[in-house]
Amino acid sequence: MSGIRQQPEVAPKRDGEGSLRRFKPYPTYKESGVEWLGEIPAHWKCLSLTRVSLSRCDGPFGSSLKSEHYASSGVRVVRLQNIGWATFLDSDQAYIDEEYARELGDHSVIHGDLLIAGLGDEGHPVGRACTAPEGIEPAIVKADCFRFRLDRTSIVPRFASYQLSATASSAAGSLATGATRSRMNLTTTASRKVALPPFEEQRAISLFLGRETTKINALVKKETQLIELLQEQRSAYITQAITKGLDPHAAMTNSGAQWLGVIPAHWEVKPLKAVSDLQTGLTLGKPYEGSLTSRPYLRVANVQDGYLALEDIAEVELPSKDVTRYELRAGDVLMTEGGDFDKLGRGYIWEGPIAGCLHQNHIFAVRPRQDLLRSYFLAHVMSSGYGRAYFTATSKQSTNLASTNSTKVRNLPVPIPSPTEQDRILLSISHGTERIDALIAKIRQAIDRLKELRTALISAAVTGKIDVREEVA
Repeated sequence: MSGIRQQPEVAPKRDGEGSLRRFKPYPTYKESGVEWLGEIPAHWKCLSLTRVSLSRCDGPFGSSLKSEHYASSGVRVVRLQNIGWATFLDSDQAYIDEEYARELGDHSVIHGDLLIAGLGDEGHPVGRACTAPEGIEPAIVKADCFRFRLDRTSIVPRFASYQLSATASSAAGSLATGATRSRMNLTTTASRKVALPPFEEQRAISLFLGRETTKINALVKKETQLIELLQEQRSAYITQAITKGLDPHAAMTNSGAQWLGVIPAHWEVKPLKAVSDLQTGLTLGKPYEGSLTSRPYLRVANVQDGYLALEDIAEVELPSKDVTRYELRAGDVLMTEGGDFDKLGRGYIWEGPIAGCLHQNHIFAVRPRQDLLRSYFLAHVMSSGYGRAYFTATSKQSTNLASTNSTKVRNLPVPIPSPTEQDRILLSISHGTERIDALIAKIRQAIDRLKELRTALISAAVTGKIDVREEVA
């Protein structure tokens, strides 16, 4: 038969896919005619998504659905953050009034509909897909989210979501547009090709992947829970050291500060403003005149959970005389003005990796007086259970976010041993957390390998690189 070739007895081993070697390939293959699919089993067919769809739609135009339209209940709005990689992410829920939903027209979603992301960003490829879960009705899609109602006599929605997600990154390279974020429109998405085995085989592959990914997901969950336990142990160790010291027999006294409790009797408690200076950052968008200089500056997006992300640093132009006012110095303890509850108050040490770097007004730069307070000791105080309790309790809070201000930061009661004792405590923390950090790093590597296996298994099964029919039987 023209275009069909015999496949070797055993599929070749690929990097990161060694565990797939136990699966056999299909006996014969043919060219799919689609670059990112390559060869497919000889009995599969390749069709555009529109050929297996009964209807399709995108979300209402952006200006038709604004924040003031959202309500606490009503019609569910499916947004980009709900469309995961072959998984519907249900945690972030939004609703609009039923009457207003009717005014918007038909953007409806029902159980089993195929949902496709028309916009991507780092780690979330454009074109990824999932199926709408049971009980989602009534619901609609938002802008940049596409809903395909499939012909379920010819295609299994779950199979489609696996395959579209597995080929999303490759397909986006050929079909997507956009300089900063990859984007596909509804028409282009409908033209995407899907490689389809017979209907019952689609069901078999979907059942197999559901079973195997459930096992992998359970392992990932267990490893993630172990990391959380280790992080709690690490946090407790640090909190004990910076609030109670290293001597278990030291005389203790009431600190007089809420959430801090007793401290060693020879320590002091002072407001942060008494032992440091606080520098607020520059406000963007201000009009400047005259001679300007260009400088790199740190944004909130650069201050991540536990580290500084310095790969993408913006620049700003301002008068030379204002540079010193906003310039970071080595040893500054950085803190964002707002964020998630569990991140508020965390301190990040600026060690001067970018010369002349400024900072945005939503980032505080606390500059400890080193003869009284070490930068790393302060960072531990801010990030400890005590520090988080203080900032959470004194913050302005909304649904999942909290924000503080310079006054609250300046008034933080800080337990202060002598600089020499601070140094001993910091050395003990470094040694005590080293083993925990190494173990967490190993577990994260194991989680990454499990996720790579899950991705490789799905991709190989839904593109016909391995034959899993016997596994289901």
